[in-house]
Amino acid sequence: MALLMEHQFRQLPADRQVETRPFLEAVSYLPPFFDCLGPTVFAPIKADFSGHLTKVKAVYDSSPGRFKTLQHILEAEKEMYGAEWPKVGATFALLWLKRGLKFIQVFLQSLVNGEKDDLNPNLIRVNANKAYEIAQKRYHGWFAAVFAAPYKSDFLKALSKGRDVKEEDCLEKIRAFLINFSATVDAIYEMYKKMNADVDSKA
Repeated sequence: MALLMEHQFRQLPADRQVETRPFLEAVSYLPPFFDCLGPTVFAPIKADFSGHLTKVKAVYDSSPGRFKTLQHILEAEKEMYGAEWPKVGATFALLWLKRGLKFIQVFLQSLVNGEKDDLNPNLIRVNANKAYEIAQKRYHGWFAAVFAAPYKSDFLKALSKGRDVKEEDCLEKIRAFLINFSATVDAIYEMYKKMNADVDSKA
């Protein structure tokens, strides 16, 4: 659980604008999350996630003052790229990144909600499959990775960096992490919808 709790997402302001720098910092600690699900089979997904993060960060680093929020990036690129937008630049990279974040959000929420296979309660395939169906199925063909998801006990131990922790304690910390994380992911989805930037591109 230490993996998530050590780098919490910030509480959003009243206008629900996502400040770029703290967002990128918090997201930069998430790629190891995919190792907890399976370091081999989820490796391509982790690399994909990290690659999109790097692209967004490169644009932010080019002008931190100009790109204080994620919306500033989308607005600037919309003007810059014209008809090519939103399938270019950091806008397109963030489009893919938000889908990875949505997978994590739905997976963790399903886990803390107690959704499980009654015949195999220690399997997290049900949770991973729900996250895949909602966040990734339309865009990605990595369904096979879902079937390689580990046992819940092994996943929670990996999330806790190898420490043995009580399941309920771990789930309680995931609930706490989800408060600001879910608000951030939802705000990004709302922003894309509002700006008509949510295209149906597939990998």
